[in-house]
Amino acid sequence: MTTFGFVRHGVTAWNKEGRAQGSSDIPLDDEGIEMAERVARRLADEQWDVIYTSPLLRAKRTAEIIAEKKTDIKLVEDKRLRESGGGLIEGTTENERVAKWGYAWRKLEMGFEPNEDIISRGMGFIEEMKEAYPGKRVLVVSHGGFIGRLIKELVPIADFSMDLENTSVTIIELQEDRNQCHLFNCISHLQTIS
Repeated sequence: MTTFGFVRHGVTAWNKEGRAQGSSDIPLDDEGIEMAERVARRLADEQWDVIYTSPLLRAKRTAEIIAEKKTDIKLVEDKRLRESGGGLIEGTTENERVAKWGYAWRKLEMGFEPNEDIISRGMGFIEEMKEAYPGKRVLVVSHGGFIGRLIKELVPIADFSMDLENTSVTIIELQEDRNQCHLFNCISHLQTIS
């Protein structure tokens, strides 16, 4: 069966400020580039057959850095892998949201991309990859919110409630009876001296 490796993009200035990014196109900062270089070194000796990435700058640059170490495989942009749309909260911190809309802002209509739309585009991508790459290993560089929702859909019996770390690696093998998560939210590459 097809195996998917999910990599969250490197850190951005907005990540550090606690700003909701959503579909805003925010680039990696210097630390984010270093994180991407570390995950690229980690993945360099692993077998992957293709790399797919969100077109948003922070993910695309992370994927490009990974692809520089894997020049024998194709890097493909796919807009279905973009982060979920954050509506009115994009660019704001929690304190700014509370100041503007009150503590109950989560109960207001903020124009978020509907969860069913996110799952639909994500699972559409997964199904297409299963057909295109049966028995292969597909590396996907995307965003924390999007990957998190997809993991919960692919492996619904496990508890994956923690937020994904920047440049974390998660590996899921699709199987006929039950998908298997072999690695979740791993950032060992950030904990070693390079």
